[in-house]
Amino acid sequence: MKTHPLNTLLLLCLLLAGSGCYHGEMANRQASRDLPPPVIREVPDDEILTEEEPEFNDMNMDMEIAPPQSAPPPPPPPPPGEVQEMVLREDRRMPPAEPENWNTEDYAHIQENEFQAVINHPLSTFSVDVDRASYANVRRFLRDNQWPVPGSVRIEEMINYFDYQYQPPQDGSPFSVHTEMVQCPWNTENQLLRIGLKGMEIPGSQIPASNLVFLLDVSGSMDMPNKLPLLKRAFGLLTQQLRPEDRVAIVVYAGASGLILPATPGDQKMTIMEALERLEAGGSTAGAAGIQLAYETARKNFVLKGNNRVILATDGDFNIGVSSDAALVKMIEKERSDGIFLSILGFGDGNYKDNKMEQLADHGNGNYAYIDNLLEAKKVLVNEFSSTLFTIAKDVKLQLEFNPAHVQSYRLVGYENRLLHDEDFNDDTKDAGEIGAGHSVTALYELVPTGASQTSASIDQLEFQSSQISEAAKNNPNWLSLKLRYKKPDEDKSRLLKFYAQPSGKSFAEASEDTRFTAAVAGFGMLLRHSEFAGTLTLDQVIDIARDAKGKDREGYRAEMIQLVELTRSLE
Repeated sequence: MKTHPLNTLLLLCLLLAGSGCYHGEMANRQASRDLPPPVIREVPDDEILTEEEPEFNDMNMDMEIAPPQSAPPPPPPPPPGEVQEMVLREDRRMPPAEPENWNTEDYAHIQENEFQAVINHPLSTFSVDVDRASYANVRRFLRDNQWPVPGSVRIEEMINYFDYQYQPPQDGSPFSVHTEMVQCPWNTENQLLRIGLKGMEIPGSQIPASNLVFLLDVSGSMDMPNKLPLLKRAFGLLTQQLRPEDRVAIVVYAGASGLILPATPGDQKMTIMEALERLEAGGSTAGAAGIQLAYETARKNFVLKGNNRVILATDGDFNIGVSSDAALVKMIEKERSDGIFLSILGFGDGNYKDNKMEQLADHGNGNYAYIDNLLEAKKVLVNEFSSTLFTIAKDVKLQLEFNPAHVQSYRLVGYENRLLHDEDFNDDTKDAGEIGAGHSVTALYELVPTGASQTSASIDQLEFQSSQISEAAKNNPNWLSLKLRYKKPDEDKSRLLKFYAQPSGKSFAEASEDTRFTAAVAGFGMLLRHSEFAGTLTLDQVIDIARDAKGKDREGYRAEMIQLVELTRSLE
């Protein structure tokens, strides 16, 4: 058969056009592979608390809308067989979908505490913090061979992840207070002050009945192995700890919220476990609606003199309804006044919203942990069951007054988002941290002795008031006074305790194991943050200090920390 020259030319054009499209598509796909991975975001201070989201009736709706135009009638659909063939043909043309490479994790920006001159700022006031999420999250970064985002490294939470051998209270007080002052390991001219609080232990037979509401995120973002499947196993561990007098309800939320298990006695473990096993992930995330329903359920089953608590488990990605930090915090603050506490368990990565969950826990009279594996779930919900779920003191605040005759300047290590105004210490309306049964809380200060050569915190001679140190201060051997305020869980008026501290005269090598290990953890955190205050400290020194101070380490947590420092050294 003879081919017409024009037909041949048209055929060649079509082949060249198809080849160009194919090569262009392959080039685009290769370019998308070569894009750098997205960066995890650290949220600036001015984005942490945003304004409340406007309701629809607050919006300006005074606009003209053009009347709809009549559209021409659609063409008749092809026969069903032809439609199916078209779909199959189109599927064969489409390249296989590639997995998205994205990351939208958010962390609050941390402005590290600086040295304060005692002559100018004699008081240091802050709220205790028993959250422990930062350490487990940092561990997750390092095990993924990533250097942690600076905002994810909260040194006080890393320190308080570990238990210390503080003696419990003996005088009926809800907690005991311990101090030790020794030579600072990263600046030997300075002193390191350790303050330790130990909550009283509560025997199992004396733990009050619990009214618990499991508030579980089952949205589509939770459909990952380290999210909903791990969540179900973690809450299964918690269920095994329940007693017949305890009650558990389960509220879930995705595109909407719902009560899937009404208040159920703790000895009906099979019923609770079956409700957990039925959970599946899907839909968007109406977190605010779930929180409201959870608090309504907790109020309905409120136990007088009992432990009333909502336990929220989520990745923090609330994307419909009230989702701004400010609006969520306002809602939580309103609910906490009813005597219902809040615990938050974070799961997963990729879209993890650490900044949101930390704020909710801080404002909801609660605590916050990150669950990266089943061992961490066991630590938080089994080994530390009482301290996680049973509050023995709320609104716990510390205020230190430094003696200028002995202390030239000071720096609080960590607790940047727990600082209070000095006048907040005596204000019983100001919210502060909670301490659970058996909890230990530790804080570190680095102190520059008076007369030291460091002048970073010095000020000019005052012109209109005296900057001279009084004779009373010079004659007082104490370097500081420590005042502590707290409230019992069912009270609104605070109680006051007062202590004093002075140097032990010990070198750092002579300090207690707890002080030395605490310093190692703090030093590790400073090096992860590339802190300007780390002095001469190195990761090798952190490893040496931690090994020497590991102690009995029954659960192996301290040994694990040493392994993490060694892993970090390989990432430098």
